[in-house]
Amino acid sequence: MITTIEERATELYHVVRACGLCALSDTRTNAVPGEGPLTAEVMCIGEAPGMNEDKLGRPFVGAAGQFLGELLGAAGLTREQVYICNVLKCRPPANRDPLPDEIDACAEYLDLQLDMVDPLVVVTLGRFSMAKWFPQQAISRIHGSVKEIDGRFIVPMYHPAAALHQGSLRQVLLDDFAKLPGIVNHARRARQTPAATGSVSKGGGPERVAGSAEVPPTPVGAATELPVAAVNSPAHGSPPTFAAHAANEQELTAERAEPALTDKTEQIRLFD
Repeated sequence: MITTIEERATELYHVVRACGLCALSDTRTNAVPGEGPLTAEVMCIGEAPGMNEDKLGRPFVGAAGQFLGELLGAAGLTREQVYICNVLKCRPPANRDPLPDEIDACAEYLDLQLDMVDPLVVVTLGRFSMAKWFPQQAISRIHGSVKEIDGRFIVPMYHPAAALHQGSLRQVLLDDFAKLPGIVNHARRARQTPAATGSVSKGGGPERVAGSAEVPPTPVGAATELPVAAVNSPAHGSPPTFAAHAANEQELTAERAEPALTDKTEQIRLFD
């Protein structure tokens, strides 16, 4: 009988590892469930594993992963504080885009991870993870904006791989990630007083939720402005890190063809 969140994560990993719900199970080397503290306040969701991720069974271990570490640093965070996973848990052949049936096959795993970790803030990296909350939206229009959905703050951002293709996006990503400390602080306060929360929009006004108090509107085209303060540590303390189991038009798949990092983050991994 599963009684703890760690046991839930372990069981989810075993299911993902042995998953045969779609044809990607025939071509993968390793499934890549995800990793990070199960009490993380921030969850980053990418697209799919690439070549190096498929070899190592870990998310974001190539050049895009190295840049993700830099982006997290701009937010006052370390990789050890953040839960990282992908929409797909297996690498698509030749790093092609995820197919709808593959996304559907993995959807429950991602939902279980969201339920298990229960992050305050979800950062979607690229158009495929963004589409879970923002279907039919253009990432070039809404990147860096904030919306509260089901008591959780969702922040769509470009995929780090997009900056490897288009240098001008590097500073855009750094600027967007620099807003995260303020967003996290805002989300903490909102979760403590749920009756007074609303969603923050990049457009002409907040998108209201039932029973919510109004949040001051943000002008069209402007960055979402929330109080910025350093995030020194997760609100839940400093628990051990567990490996949980279960790009935009330019982002596509560069991350998945990049060489692996040599200075990988050391973590307690349930699937070693």
